[in-house]
Amino acid sequence: MRAIVQDVYGPPEVLRLDEIDRPVPGRGEVLLRVHAAGLDQGVWHLMTGTPYALRAAGFGLRAPGQRIRGMDVAGRVEAVGAGVTRFRPGDEVYGTCAGSFAEYACAKEDGLAPRPARLTPEEAAVVAISASTALQALRAGRLEPGQRVLVIGAAGGVGTYAVQLAKALGAGHVTGVCSTPKTELVRSLGADEVVDYTREDPTDVAQPYDLVLDIGGNRPLRRLRRALARGGTLIIVGGETGGRWIGGHDRQLRALLLSPFTRHRLRGLAATPRQEDLRALGEFIESGAITPVVDRTYPLPQVPDAIRRLREGRVRGKIAIRVAARREPHA
Repeated sequence: MRAIVQDVYGPPEVLRLDEIDRPVPGRGEVLLRVHAAGLDQGVWHLMTGTPYALRAAGFGLRAPGQRIRGMDVAGRVEAVGAGVTRFRPGDEVYGTCAGSFAEYACAKEDGLAPRPARLTPEEAAVVAISASTALQALRAGRLEPGQRVLVIGAAGGVGTYAVQLAKALGAGHVTGVCSTPKTELVRSLGADEVVDYTREDPTDVAQPYDLVLDIGGNRPLRRLRRALARGGTLIIVGGETGGRWIGGHDRQLRALLLSPFTRHRLRGLAATPRQEDLRALGEFIESGAITPVVDRTYPLPQVPDAIRRLREGRVRGKIAIRVAARREPHA
């Protein structure tokens, strides 16, 4: 089968399209014929091996432990391993796996859910990681109906879902923060107000917010707290700054340490896609409450180009990778 692999950490140039053996599902796993995959910042971190804390966490100290990149996936079940009860060959599913930039991939049964019928494979492939993160961030923020929510990074992968989910969960007023070219997109997602951060500071507010989601930003905690109402909650989701050792997680650590001494709840988020969340997201999707935003779709050989576009910061929503597995004889 064809797959995007890497043997060393580095920039997109370390990735290559190669022919490798098809994987065999183990206990509790299913073999997927991959139709499409999703791309997010996590792929870049695993490709480069930064921040270095990732390597110490078990992803490979000197070289990638998992050679095939890609985590978000949509495809069809080809075979099931021992102990699998929820799926059977022929089922169309979406979720997460290790190594989705390949024509076939093995995924844990509890990392998948039935693909919503109204989504194409490319749309389904960009849901699991980003939408689960948005949903878990809103839950961690204890969102209640009628509350005011500020989403910083509203046009990105997580942000586009956060705006839609906040409205679906009953938020009274949602403000999305993005750059000038992306304001109309964020407005179309249902945001009540859109702030262009290139023209004004979104933390200078006349009416504070009950919940602030800072998605992949780098604003100091003191500025973010200015936007919070008394007793309000700040959830820091990811971050692309902070050095090569711990990346943007330094703000999350400082928020956790500072929180007991303030009138606000300050939290970081380490999201993990769960099957129950995938099923909940499927219900939101089928009802029309949320719709994936696909910036553009790249064929499998062009994954390096897709990653370069992602790092340029011009992506609206998510990038999808069309895999379109070839039919191969079974071993």
